[in-house]
Amino acid sequence: MAEIELVAEARDEFGKGAARRVRRAGRIPAVLYGHGVDPIHITLPGHETTLALRQANVLLDIALPNGKKQLALPKQVQRDPVRDTVEHVDLILVKKGEKVTAPVPLVLIGDVESGALLVQDRTFISVLTDATKIPNEIEVSVAGLVAGDQITLADVKLPAGVELAEDPEILVAAVSRPRSAAAAEGEGEGDAGETAGTDDEAAAQPAESAE
Repeated sequence: MAEIELVAEARDEFGKGAARRVRRAGRIPAVLYGHGVDPIHITLPGHETTLALRQANVLLDIALPNGKKQLALPKQVQRDPVRDTVEHVDLILVKKGEKVTAPVPLVLIGDVESGALLVQDRTFISVLTDATKIPNEIEVSVAGLVAGDQITLADVKLPAGVELAEDPEILVAAVSRPRSAAAAEGEGEGDAGETAGTDDEAAAQPAESAE
């Protein structure tokens, strides 16, 4: 997990008008909070911050106006609903060695049996881990799975030092037959059953000649 350094500037104007002026200047309003300290209002470089926030759980090394540096994780990112530009960022302070709970993307790898349908129910997993060692993603192998197989969070192999932070029984992915194939198979079984039933009924009826 790489650290990305961003140089912050102090922010002493607030409100929508002030925020618009900050964004017109190519910067993004942000707030640093956590560890019992008063919130620190800053602005961050727009382009560099936008690129950094494309990474899941990116660790930011914030160079503050007072010369100090603070590690932080994005807590909430507000985006313009039309242009999808970053409008504001809430950052939570962290320290090396501190445990945090974070969502990590789940990536399925491998191929299930030919003709089967793979459905992914969860695209992330919530884990407890060192704030400076949050995985970028966690891979889950589905190679060789057949129709009827399922994977839950309990089946996900976590990296060393990473713990599951939610219900292990939550479904991650399931393998099934395509609907058309399953329907055809069901119809075949029904035809066989009807044929067998007809034969049994004929055998159970007494012959007319015997009366």
